Amino acid sequence: MKLKRVTAVLTAAVMTLMSFSVVRCEVMEKEYYFNFTKEYQRGAKNLYSVRKYNESTGYGFTDSSSSMPVREVDSDKIEVTQEGFSFTEMDPNIFKCYNEDGEEISADKSTTHNFGGMIFRVKVPKGGYHIEVATDKGDENSIVSVNAMQSARMATAYWDAAKLVANQHKAEWIDNIWSFDYADGTGYIDVEIEPKSCGVPVVLKSIRITSVDKSKADKPTVYLLGDSTLKSYTFEEAPMCGWGQVFDRLFDTDKINVINYSMGGRSLKSMYQEGRLNDVLMTGSEGDFVLVQSGHNDEKTGLDSDPTARFGVGSTEEMYRTYLEKYYIPAIKARGMIPVLVTPMTRVKEGQEVYKDSFTTKDREFPKVMRAVAKEMDVPLVDLNADSVEYLNSIGTAEAEAIVLSLEAGETPGKTNSGSYANGHPQNKIDGTHMKEALAKQYALMVARDIARLSVKYTELEPMKDAMLDGAAEGNAEKVYPEICNDIKGENAYYKNQIEKLIQLGVMTKDDEGNFRPKEIISAYEYAAAIEKLYGIDMKDYENVPLTRELMACIDLEAYKAKFSEKPKYMTDYNGSNITPDDPNYDPNLVGDEAQYYSLVGFGAVTDKADIDEELYSQVEEAYELGLIRSEEGIKRGKMINGYTLQPKTEVTREKAAKSLYFMYVLSRDINEENDIVGSISQTLINRR
Repeated sequence: MKLKRVTAVLTAAVMTLMSFSVVRCEVMEKEYYFNFTKEYQRGAKNLYSVRKYNESTGYGFTDSSSSMPVREVDSDKIEVTQEGFSFTEMDPNIFKCYNEDGEEISADKSTTHNFGGMIFRVKVPKGGYHIEVATDKGDENSIVSVNAMQSARMATAYWDAAKLVANQHKAEWIDNIWSFDYADGTGYIDVEIEPKSCGVPVVLKSIRITSVDKSKADKPTVYLLGDSTLKSYTFEEAPMCGWGQVFDRLFDTDKINVINYSMGGRSLKSMYQEGRLNDVLMTGSEGDFVLVQSGHNDEKTGLDSDPTARFGVGSTEEMYRTYLEKYYIPAIKARGMIPVLVTPMTRVKEGQEVYKDSFTTKDREFPKVMRAVAKEMDVPLVDLNADSVEYLNSIGTAEAEAIVLSLEAGETPGKTNSGSYANGHPQNKIDGTHMKEALAKQYALMVARDIARLSVKYTELEPMKDAMLDGAAEGNAEKVYPEICNDIKGENAYYKNQIEKLIQLGVMTKDDEGNFRPKEIISAYEYAAAIEKLYGIDMKDYENVPLTRELMACIDLEAYKAKFSEKPKYMTDYNGSNITPDDPNYDPNLVGDEAQYYSLVGFGAVTDKADIDEELYSQVEEAYELGLIRSEEGIKRGKMINGYTLQPKTEVTREKAAKSLYFMYVLSRDINEENDIVGSISQTLINRR
């Protein structure tokens, strides 16, 4: 018995020592330090020759990157010098970059360049790391990146259009040391060092990789990662809206945070390569949620988007799957966060009567791939693609086309990359990929509802469900969105987006039965009262008589003069050197690089000017020339076109009043302000009075 007791004590002691040894080992492995100079560095692995990577040592140089597609380098060109490991590229053609038109461009604009250099791989546990790379001359002659990321974009200052979401983990140079915080899901880190120019060597002096602990927060955060269909837009881009822009409205933000990292033009590949995913993972805490939606831009092809391009946004199904399986899901989990995959919503085609999944291109059926990955890796999946198809079919073509990005003259002063929307869509199309807020908030509700349902199986989602506002978990649109009107459906939904926005703001109302009565004539008194609330100004008294278009022009002009001391940027910044329509040399087809804000038809060309009341004539003319009123005849959604009549005596319906009020609302907002206001204007006025 005594022998057994002694044996047990000795065994316990040995186990304790072994345990201590393991702990010591883990502490040591929190830092990986490699010295490439011939000056001995204590605590570092001092390398005096070029070692090729192998699994047993867990470090070394490799001839191919971890990127998709693979980038090849030649480690045999590495020279060992006193100062460090040196690489020189002598072929000048390697440093020439070209765009799709064959014009030479700089490396930071190129998606296809490969300047060779060195790739040093280190085997590490999945998790977060701080990386420091020392070269001889720093940024002067070196391009440094990690695990196939795009160095030129890893120093982005902000992730969103309104500059509210800062990049908290930028890659940066301080003297000759490059540093970056990186969340790895692959099990290894590739440090890539490329020369910047022909014949100029780049010298690698050291690499230090240090483990970064996970953080904890008082309350969880939901991070949204996606493209333009999730993006939070500024007023400059109104009425375009992503569902991520309105997702926070479905939650009690005292219980949970919602931060939208989404941006237009992004794919799984580009969100990873520019460090967008990485900043979420290094900023977030254990228990946070990461919702990932992608697919619309992964479909792209062409020189700058081709899947074979080093930094192109396009993907094959294999690449798309690999990014989810290798880069996204493992890294999210390694940081103690919870991944939720969201399939991309379908597109709407003009005139489409029955809606189906639009991702039908061979080798580009990304919703199908995302569903398969979620099932195989047992990750929560919100099938927004299927939800969107079901919803669009339930509301019908007329309503669906009204709430995607379909625009006519006079609907908004905002703009796209092609210029102002004020005269209709500059690209002469109904954009069925993007949407207005009326549709975006429905998609946001679908995502919330599906997450609530998924929480039964995936209990880790319960904190998100518990933070949802009343009605969100059930997908009850009427409860969550009190601005929804019973009679704004189908053919009556043409101005659904404007109507719901103005009710949100407390500027217009629905009756006790929940109806807006869109075809009813509005009075001059009611319209003036609405714009008074909208702008927070005092208007002169208007009689309770039917509002005519000429009278509406005068009210808009009065409000404009009371609100603005100078022209808002919607009127000035979108026109450059463009001449006005009344200039004798004006040609609507030759107005500069971008579509202009001002009417395409000058006031001199309006055919029914004689019908304007003589006392109102000068005011109507001024309002027209400012773009506050435009023709309602001969215009069409999806076309950049103006009519030649003003119809001054025509009485204005409530829906047409909503159209004009929405235009005036956007005109009054800062172009750089995030377009995420609900009720704040009316509440401010209530408090004021």
